[in-house]
Amino acid sequence: MRIGIVGAAGRMGQMLVREVAATPGCTLAGGTERPGSANLGRDLGTLAGLEPLGVAATDDAAALFRAADAVIDFTAPAASVAHARLAAETGTALVVGTTGLSEQDRAALADSATRAPVVFAANMSLGVNLLLGLVRKVASTLGPDWDIEILEMHHRHKVDAPSGTALALGQAAAEGRAVALETVRRSVRDGHTGPRPAGEIGFATLRGGDVVGDHTVIFAAEGERIELTHKAASRAIFARGAVRAALWAPTQPPGFYSMQDVLGL
Repeated sequence: MRIGIVGAAGRMGQMLVREVAATPGCTLAGGTERPGSANLGRDLGTLAGLEPLGVAATDDAAALFRAADAVIDFTAPAASVAHARLAAETGTALVVGTTGLSEQDRAALADSATRAPVVFAANMSLGVNLLLGLVRKVASTLGPDWDIEILEMHHRHKVDAPSGTALALGQAAAEGRAVALETVRRSVRDGHTGPRPAGEIGFATLRGGDVVGDHTVIFAAEGERIELTHKAASRAIFARGAVRAALWAPTQPPGFYSMQDVLGL
């Protein structure tokens, strides 16, 4: 399977290059960087700390989509939407792990998925996807007297908050309660906020150091509390999941898929 990577010189891009190189059954089709990047023309293997792979970074995303069976994208919302359009034009499978997408961005991905397989997930690790299922089940089982709070922490460089994974966990909790997340979401508390409204799903965001990603969903009631936690120690878990999705997606018809589809969950 020929796998391409957009944003191949970034931290996640380099990890994806290493994962593709180490995974049987796939080969690196190419990788792109922004026009004007100092990394254009450099060997992708060298950029990722490997032996040279004989594949240089380019700024021609369209050519990459034509050459690849699947392309992996952990870039930025606007870039991911543009790449989804290229996937639709070429019929190439696209795996998107970008966070911070708006509802409009997701709708654009879904539109492209009518013409190509598109896998989108806020988090591609097996553990987080199992956690999503657990949160949905617990939320559907417990009554409205249980408050739900979602706490997440990431490294100081992360630009979006709450994290895409935290929002996905909130969505899972809302689905478990059969409510729309946007009607019960509370992302910020500051000052004299008054008592906590019943049914609210709260989010708390921490940033600092080099934390890869910690997420805890707290179900709190009178006299007891349940906490479900996932802690990522390495971005390699996201790369492994993304490459697994890239091996799976080209065998599927056009459609908008999740990691739960990829993992058979």
